[in-house]
Amino acid sequence: MSTDHLSHDTVVDAAEIERRTIRKSDWAPHNAAFIDCRTPGSDRKQNYAFIGGGVSQNAGQVINLTEEHGFNTGAAGMPNGISNNLHLHFTAEVFVNLGGEFRLRWGIDGKQGEYVSTDGDIISIPTWIFRGFTNEGPDDGILWTVLGRDVTGGIIWGPSVLKEAESYGLHLTADNQLIDTVAGDELPTDVALIKPIQQRYIDELTPFTVEQMRGRVIQPGDRVYSANALLCASLPGGAAELSLAIGYGMTEDRRQVPRIHEPHSFNMAWVRAAADEGILRHRHDKNQAVLVKSGRWTVTLNGDPSTTVELDPSDSFSVPAGAWRTFRCIDAGDAGAGELLVINSGDDRVYLEWAPEVVDAARDADWMIDPNGYLAPVGVMVTATEDD
Repeated sequence: MSTDHLSHDTVVDAAEIERRTIRKSDWAPHNAAFIDCRTPGSDRKQNYAFIGGGVSQNAGQVINLTEEHGFNTGAAGMPNGISNNLHLHFTAEVFVNLGGEFRLRWGIDGKQGEYVSTDGDIISIPTWIFRGFTNEGPDDGILWTVLGRDVTGGIIWGPSVLKEAESYGLHLTADNQLIDTVAGDELPTDVALIKPIQQRYIDELTPFTVEQMRGRVIQPGDRVYSANALLCASLPGGAAELSLAIGYGMTEDRRQVPRIHEPHSFNMAWVRAAADEGILRHRHDKNQAVLVKSGRWTVTLNGDPSTTVELDPSDSFSVPAGAWRTFRCIDAGDAGAGELLVINSGDDRVYLEWAPEVVDAARDADWMIDPNGYLAPVGVMVTATEDD
């Protein structure tokens, strides 16, 4: 497969790089993003919107980067003992545990099953089921989130959540806007208020067992890394390892298989590298977001001249489609390897175009990409394509 349709370079200047950098210090919490913001036990949630507005129901939510990526990113933070009430999503919702202990529960009453998430988990909650979670760990626990598609369609709250919120003067309109009568908002006359979902529709929702949900969790111990997943893997500075989480993504290892296959509108993978290693210069035609889980990393964009941004843990960065990029771990920390989470838009494989110097060096090391987009020995490919 080819990315030859990338006929011109996408040059990202310093100001644009700064705009696309979302540092932990840039996180802007909103304490009234959802209709349960006054419900005791849910009243001290902090919601963040990094790329896209996600499912926030308050127009005052700060969004770090508003342009469409094909997915949304954000985060939920809450003190110990605080819960996010039961609700339903129409598009994918994936949690990345950045530290802490969260009890996830699902089903209309939250009693269909539970899973306790800890640091490093990725959890893909099925669409069209009710889910909620409680922080049972330290106050600074964070669930980083990725939501499918640009338009998520909002969420449906459990009937009891809507009823309790109404007693605190909070209502939700059919166009997903939060109305706060205590704060002086007037009930609209031109838009209907959301009514609780009918029991007959609740009865039609798909049940999920604990075992089924465990299959949608990637714990750190579940990760399967390939040391030969990318063309640059045998080259100095390019020895990153790749572990697929959701979708086939960028892997060029023909035998690598993700734990979760179903369409999400994005794919997700872990990249692991020792200090001074990473992924050499390449580009592709998908929108991309990267999140630093551990260590310190640089992202270098463009050709010559290039521009570099340094990222610390919990920092994220949006790489525009078509831009040349290089990822490098500059501080692996005590673990000896830094971890980077990579999210690309789309449900298809992501076909990389490698910089000419990478292609040439890999060929000298007996590696090239076969017609199916996977790594192959040059010696085999030359033999296979020789004229009789």
